[in-house]
Amino acid sequence: MFFALLVPDPGAHRAAARDRLADTVAVVLALAYGSAMMLLGDATRPGAILVWQADLAIGVLCAAALLVRRRHPSAVAVALLPFGAVSVTATGPIIVALFTLAIRRRPPLLLLLGAINVGTGAVYFLLHDHPAFGMWMDLLVRSVITAAALGWGLFVQAYRRLTTSLREHAARLEAEQVLREEQARLTERARIARETHDVLAHRMSLISLHAGALEVRASVSPEELSTAAGAIRSSAHEALEELRSVIGVPSARPEPPQPGLADMADLIGSARDAGMTVDYVNGVPVDGPPAQLGRTAYRIVQEGLTNARKHGSGPAASVLLAGEAGRALRITIINPFSGTVRAPSPGDGAGGGRGLVGIGERVALAGGRVTHGPARGSFRLEAELPWPG
Repeated sequence: MFFALLVPDPGAHRAAARDRLADTVAVVLALAYGSAMMLLGDATRPGAILVWQADLAIGVLCAAALLVRRRHPSAVAVALLPFGAVSVTATGPIIVALFTLAIRRRPPLLLLLGAINVGTGAVYFLLHDHPAFGMWMDLLVRSVITAAALGWGLFVQAYRRLTTSLREHAARLEAEQVLREEQARLTERARIARETHDVLAHRMSLISLHAGALEVRASVSPEELSTAAGAIRSSAHEALEELRSVIGVPSARPEPPQPGLADMADLIGSARDAGMTVDYVNGVPVDGPPAQLGRTAYRIVQEGLTNARKHGSGPAASVLLAGEAGRALRITIINPFSGTVRAPSPGDGAGGGRGLVGIGERVALAGGRVTHGPARGSFRLEAELPWPG
């Protein structure tokens, strides 16, 4: 932990205070080690190249140089290495400088400087007149200490790279989570928009059809007026209820289940009650497709009938359902048509082909395909949805 404190992580909290503490620890450790080696070694014995006072002074100056080791680690290490040939006290600052360098540089340079540091031990032995120990002792001690400093420095370097990588990975995961949440919100908004369009377009077209019938008739009996008003009220009420179920607004009663293939007969019946002539053929097995697939089919038929009422040349349509599990569910809607089809433009109102765009999006989400267009005086819409076996 002391070695790790010598060169704190630049991105750590309160880095300036830690740097000052690290400088103090570095100088103290360097002088403590150098002084111990001076007292235990040959620096205080007769024959030393320098008197011990000069040896200690050099060590103190070398320790002061450690204050700039973070800004210039290579220069400090290279500058201190020669003093290891004449001063035992300087070996402490040299070891700290090599440790600092090992945190920032690659092994080839470290091995070279480590070998030079060990070599200065041999030079010191040769310059001493009466060494108390053999050269092998000096070389062994310097080799072990140098290897320990470089090895620990490389470990700290790898540890910091690992922690930096983990921090970056965590930041990426957090950013990806935010993107996924945003994408989920956009997807939910798009789903609500499609459901709202389908619900309101269908119900409003029924209301428009009933209101138009009242408008064009010169005289209406009270019974007919009451029936039409009841149909308009019922359609408006059902539109509100379905809208609540789509956007999740709580109502006074439990939410009804989402419509599916089992509700197709009621959809056809409501269109017939509104004055349309609808031929309906259901060739789907009794057990029917999955709920999600049935719901998609219901919305496609609902939008197809809405388009037939709004854009067809007559209030009539034919609906054909066919398919089986393991193949596909095919939906065909045909209605009389004598006009032209155009793409929606920004100035369009509620219609303008947006219903066909919504159908295309639903079919694409289900993994199917859809085709539509005029054909021999009629408009034909065909959708094919995959039906897992």
